[in-house]
Amino acid sequence: MIGGTGRGRRRGRAASSLPTSTSARGTERSVSCWYCDCKIYAFNDSLFRLGSKYARSMKAWFSIGVSLSLISLVGIFLMLLWESIGVFYLRSGYLSAWLKNLMTSGHSISVVVVDTTIIIISTVLSIAFHEFGHAIAAASEGVEIEYVAIFVMVLFPGAFVALNYDLLQNLPFFSMLRIYCAGIWHNIVLCAACVLMTLLLPVVLCPLYVSGDGLMVTKIPQTSPLSEYLSAYDVIRSVDGLKITRTDEWIKILNQDTTAKSNAPEFLEGSQRYVPTNSGKGYCVPDSWVDASKNLWQVSDRLPCPAELIAFEKAISKDSAIFTKKTSRDSNQKELEGKYCLIAKDVVKLRKCGNGWRMSEDDGNSRGCFEDEYCLVPVLTRGFSWIEVSYAKPYSLECLQRKGNLSSPSRSANNDLGQSPCEGSFVYVGDLLSAARSVRLSAYRPRWTLLFLADIPYILENGFSSLFHASAALAVVNCLPVYFLDGEAILETSLSYVAWFSRRQQRKILKVCCFVCTVLLVITFSRIFYSTTLYYGFV
Repeated sequence: MIGGTGRGRRRGRAASSLPTSTSARGTERSVSCWYCDCKIYAFNDSLFRLGSKYARSMKAWFSIGVSLSLISLVGIFLMLLWESIGVFYLRSGYLSAWLKNLMTSGHSISVVVVDTTIIIISTVLSIAFHEFGHAIAAASEGVEIEYVAIFVMVLFPGAFVALNYDLLQNLPFFSMLRIYCAGIWHNIVLCAACVLMTLLLPVVLCPLYVSGDGLMVTKIPQTSPLSEYLSAYDVIRSVDGLKITRTDEWIKILNQDTTAKSNAPEFLEGSQRYVPTNSGKGYCVPDSWVDASKNLWQVSDRLPCPAELIAFEKAISKDSAIFTKKTSRDSNQKELEGKYCLIAKDVVKLRKCGNGWRMSEDDGNSRGCFEDEYCLVPVLTRGFSWIEVSYAKPYSLECLQRKGNLSSPSRSANNDLGQSPCEGSFVYVGDLLSAARSVRLSAYRPRWTLLFLADIPYILENGFSSLFHASAALAVVNCLPVYFLDGEAILETSLSYVAWFSRRQQRKILKVCCFVCTVLLVITFSRIFYSTTLYYGFV
C-alpha cells in the first residue's frame, strides 16, 4: 500500500523536525509486530534542489496531472460502485476483470523465479516513480521534504513521502492538489512510456531478432505436458491451422478451445437419438479407412485403443453443431459401436469437418465431407480438448546442417508431415490451460544461433507489461478516496472548493466516501483473490 504525502501528519501526529545533517542521520528504522519502516533522509536536499530549480516548469507539468487525476477519481469511483452493484447479481464487471487480468496474465507458474523477479522490480519502480512525483511537486511549491519512508504493514509493502505539515497547509488549494495528484500523474506517464516502448520494441530488436513468424519456446520444464513434443528453442508456428505471432494469441486460442462447449439440444432422427459431441473438430475419413479399421471396442468402454491409435466416432452435422449417436448403457448392444481406432498422424492430413475449427481469412475449404467419406471426431474425456500444433526446429543440428530456416512461408502442417527435419506437427489431447501456462514463449527469436540472447526479448516484453500493469493498478487504487491513500487527500482538498458545504459537512462527506470506497475496494479485491486462486487451481 502507498501512503500519501503527509498522510499521518494530516491526521494530527506531531511534526518531525528536519534533520540538520543528512550525513549524520541517513536512515532511521522503526519496527513493531505488524509494521516496520525505514526512513531515509539522504535524498532530502537533492530532491528539494531539483524541484526548486525547475519550479515553474514543474508547476505547469503537475497542473496537467490535476485535471486527469480528478477525472480518473470520478470515473473509477463510478466503476467501483457499478462493480459492487454487480455483486448482488453474481456478475463480474470491467474493473474486476481488468484487475484480475493484471494478476493472472502474462506470467507462467512454471517460471516462478523470472516472473517473480520481474513483478518485484516493476512494483518497486512504480512505487519509486509515484513517490518521486510527490517529492518533486512538493519541492517546486517550496515545501520541505522531511524524509522518504519505505514500510511493510502486515504483508503489504509501500512507501510515502513525509512533508513539512505547516508549509503544506499554508499553500493554496490548487498547489496542494498538484502535490497530491503528482503520484497518480507520474504513474499515468509511466504507463504511457511502457506502451510506447512496447510498440517500439520490434524496431529496437530488429537487428538481432526475427518476429512475426511464430512463438519461440524459451523454456519448457520436464513437468510440462508439452515436453514430450516440444524442446527449448522450438518455434510454434500455428494452432489448428491458424498462424500465431503473439503470446496472448496462444493463451486466447487454447482458452477458447477449453471453454467452448455446445449448448445444442439432443434430437431424435428415426429411432436413433443424437447428442452434442465434446469436440466439434472432425476429419473426413474415407470409407476404405473405416472398413479396414478394426473395431476394438467391446460392450463397455474400458478397452482402450492400442498404442499410437486414437479412438474416433462417427458424427453428423445439424444446425451448425456436431452430434454423435447416444447409446443406452442398459442395452445389450455394443454401446460403443461406430467408434474406430485410427492413426492420428495420418488422420490429421485429411480434410476437416465440423464447427470446432477456426477459419482463417485465406481458408476457403468446406467443412463438409464427400459422399464416400465419414466425418469422424475424436472421443475425448470430459475436460480434455484436441488441438493440432505445427512447429519448427530452426536451431536443431539437422536443420542447421541443411541450412534450414524460417525465412520462407511454411506449408500446412497437414502436408508432408515429418518429411523435413526443420518442421513437424503433433496432436495434443488434454487440459489445454495447464499446457498453455507450462511453457515460456517469446514472439522474438535470434537471427543467428546466439541462443544466450533468447531470453532478453521475453524479459523486456514482460518487464514493460508488468511495469504498465503495476503502475496502472497503483494509479487506480490511489485515485479512490480510500483511507491513507492519495484519493482521500485529493477529495478533501477538492471539497474545499465547494463553497456551499460547511467545514463540518465536508468532513462528513469525506468520512462517508472513504468508508464506502474502502469497503467496496476490499470486496472487489476479495472477489479477485478468490477467482484468481480458482484460476490457478489453488482451491
